[in-house]
Amino acid sequence: METKETPNVLDEKVKNSAAVLQMANAKVMNIQLRKGESIPEHHADAEVVIVVRKGRVQFTSEGETLEATPENVLHLAPMEKHQLLAAEDSDLLVFQIKA
Repeated sequence: METKETPNVLDEKVKNSAAVLQMANAKVMNIQLRKGESIPEHHADAEVVIVVRKGRVQFTSEGETLEATPENVLHLAPMEKHQLLAAEDSDLLVFQIKA
């Protein structure tokens, strides 16, 4: 058993993306964005689950925009193109899971 730290670094730098864990079939990332920061359209070759720990983030995929918050969980299919925009200072965990 082990723990991995995901400290808040938004006071020190803008847009932060850091690997938290890497396993044979999964990867966990921590993304921290200030309000108004975005990540351009991209995709992953794995199932993706997004858990917002703080803030609100707008995800757009195929013309549809959904808001991810600490009160929901977002799922993206493999190769699904998406982009995101922080509506507030935000802290997310991104789980990429390969079958």
